[in-house]
Amino acid sequence: MPHYLTAAEAAATLGVSVPTLYSYVSRGMLRSAPHTAGKRRLYAADEVRRLARRKADGKRAGKVAQKVLDWGVPVLESKITLIADGRLVYRGRDAIELARTATLEETAALLWECDRTCFEETPDVPLTRATWHAWLRQTGASAPHERALVMLPIAAAHLPRLFAWDTQAQLRQTAAMLLRVLAAALIEREPAREPLHRQLAAAWGVRDRRHVELLRAALVVCADHELNASTFTVRCIASTGMHLFGAVTGGLAALAGPRHCGETMLVTALFREASAAGDLDRYVTERLAHSETQQRTVLPGFGHMLYPTGDPRGALLLELLTQSATTCAERQTLAEIDALVRTAHAATGLAPTVDFALSAIERVLALPQGAAFSLFALGRAAGWIAHAMEQYDDGRLIRPRARYVGPDERAA
Repeated sequence: MPHYLTAAEAAATLGVSVPTLYSYVSRGMLRSAPHTAGKRRLYAADEVRRLARRKADGKRAGKVAQKVLDWGVPVLESKITLIADGRLVYRGRDAIELARTATLEETAALLWECDRTCFEETPDVPLTRATWHAWLRQTGASAPHERALVMLPIAAAHLPRLFAWDTQAQLRQTAAMLLRVLAAALIEREPAREPLHRQLAAAWGVRDRRHVELLRAALVVCADHELNASTFTVRCIASTGMHLFGAVTGGLAALAGPRHCGETMLVTALFREASAAGDLDRYVTERLAHSETQQRTVLPGFGHMLYPTGDPRGALLLELLTQSATTCAERQTLAEIDALVRTAHAATGLAPTVDFALSAIERVLALPQGAAFSLFALGRAAGWIAHAMEQYDDGRLIRPRARYVGPDERAA
């Protein structure tokens, strides 16, 4: 049910006087509704907040308009995820607190605005075991992301009614089926109905209950992160009318780039180098000195533009990893990772990101290579689907304009 504000509350939110608020209504910038009791008017909170954000963006536009696609002002309106003041919020709920107890299915239901029964009511993926395993054999020894990029389009070609969205329930059933197919492709298993984090745990030989819970939390904190490169890619594809499997395949391709979740692979390499270096302080110092002439991340897995004081997703996962490390081997590996965190922070002031934490989980729990990416990709797919659904509802084609800076014969 929509939430409404009084005139005084709406004016305060917008930072204007009540007469100015009335002028917004008369100019068509804002709508009002009659109060059920009396002659007062009420204002939809969503509309008021949207107008307030547009006004704030407008004030900044002259200085940052050319940086819109590079950490600049927002380019799309969304009700899915908020990142502000060091917090990550999914549809009004703190994502970090949610990750302490929720499953990815419950998080997806929140993001998709449906009941969790959308998973329970979704039929099995209509693919035979023989067909699925034949496809797996064709992917050979591919990395998880390479295998998923092959399997999703193949599966889509064999699934009925991908474009037939007669009801929201059908669209959400397709979405639930997509997550099962993606999980199966990432871990080389058959699509199943079991909770997704338990499917990963079984495939990777994870039996300790605390470790299984850690995988669950990792999926949830990765579920969405506003308009990152992969999510924007998904929205662009969805805006053309492409079905969910096609949109998510595009997001997966963008995610695999080394400047996105492909950074988990760079962090894995960082762990190996740091472990072999011996003198950690010298290794970090030399790497930082060398990086001054390189056009790439100084230390992969450290520092996030949206979290100046530290990525809360990375902090939560490292906290849970520390609590769940029980064997001597796990504690020793974790001690090496902790030493790297301290050394890097002392040298740069930067804190670990979610990419670092996912790679740390892979290393400490001795998971298969690529497990960090698989956790990120499967979790993020839930958010991609939410953004695709929001874009379908919007109905507009995303088509930015380019500022031409090349030669012009007319000027000659």
